[in-house]
Amino acid sequence: MMKTMGLYVHIPFCKKKCYYCDFPSYGNMEGRYEEYVCALEREIENRGRFCEDWQISSVFFGGGTPTVLSIELLQRLMTKLKESFYIAENAEITIESNPGTIEKEKADALYKMGFNRLSMGVQAWQNRLLTTLGRIHTIEAFQNNYQLVREAGFDNINVDIMFALPTQTLADWKETLERITKLHPEHISAYSLIIEEGTPFYEAFQKGELLETEEELDREMYHYAVSFLAEKGYRQYEISNFSKTGRESRHNQIYWQTEPYLGLGLGAHSYFNGSRFHNTYELDQYILAYGEIYLLEEEKEAVTKKAAMEEFMFLGLRMTEGVSFDSFFQRFGIEMTEVYGKVISHFVKSGLLAQTDKGIALTRRGIDLSNQVFTEFLFDK
Repeated sequence: MMKTMGLYVHIPFCKKKCYYCDFPSYGNMEGRYEEYVCALEREIENRGRFCEDWQISSVFFGGGTPTVLSIELLQRLMTKLKESFYIAENAEITIESNPGTIEKEKADALYKMGFNRLSMGVQAWQNRLLTTLGRIHTIEAFQNNYQLVREAGFDNINVDIMFALPTQTLADWKETLERITKLHPEHISAYSLIIEEGTPFYEAFQKGELLETEEELDREMYHYAVSFLAEKGYRQYEISNFSKTGRESRHNQIYWQTEPYLGLGLGAHSYFNGSRFHNTYELDQYILAYGEIYLLEEEKEAVTKKAAMEEFMFLGLRMTEGVSFDSFFQRFGIEMTEVYGKVISHFVKSGLLAQTDKGIALTRRGIDLSNQVFTEFLFDK
């Protein structure tokens, strides 16, 4: 029986970088698309040679904005992936896109080349908020692109939205949720804005030009989203992710369940053969390496049993079904309560964890204080 894993393919280009983004990505780099794809094709080939015993259950093109690439370049990458890896017939194959980067010809081509899931970064329904975020699109452009991908045949669409944005009101957030759900996407990801170092938002925050949303409003927006989306038929299966029945993101579940995945492209992270590592974050270095794995990999380290247990717990607890006692025992050969009994007991008593015969999961209050809970599952705090 073949082992299964996920593939992540990083496309580090955007039309313009958003003010809050800290991912390895670049705007206005059209002149480098071709050489980047050439280097990525070589990496795909070279990685594939070590993966003959693996079946790929999901492929995720992320960024950046992968749909800024031409149809020809995307087709080349898809062809190379299919030549180099054994991709399961029923694999989930996702591409991220931003409104304003898809026209009818591209939407049709994406579907025909094998993508069966599309993730659209919308973030907010109000054009004033989109401008504040540095987004390139209007809500009208999103509606147009959404219709195009539906007409192309996509029946599995995720929409990313954000709350706790500068100047965003609860009424703005309610409108965003109302208008998005009326479009009936199969999946919705709802994230709270985090002001990350090295971004224009962080610089503005440091200067006092940008105010963080008060915690009380942040939680009110989050709790409203959870309740509203449930009413509309979206099951919350992870802290920030909601889906129609059977439309949970298979790729994201690989991360949360600490299953193997291989990252391809600039700065892409991997968890493969018991080790974690990532590719170089330097664009010039990535292109010059031309797919030679020994020139790409950085910070490679074997994941110890202790570290694996920690990750299993704090990533697994992100999912609303939590972590099961059986899964822990099967993975590590020891009972979860033998390792974490005191921590579990403490958080069950304080109402942050719920325990059943099958396992443990965060309570609603536990989700609000999740970082506090996760920290306690680390051995060396």
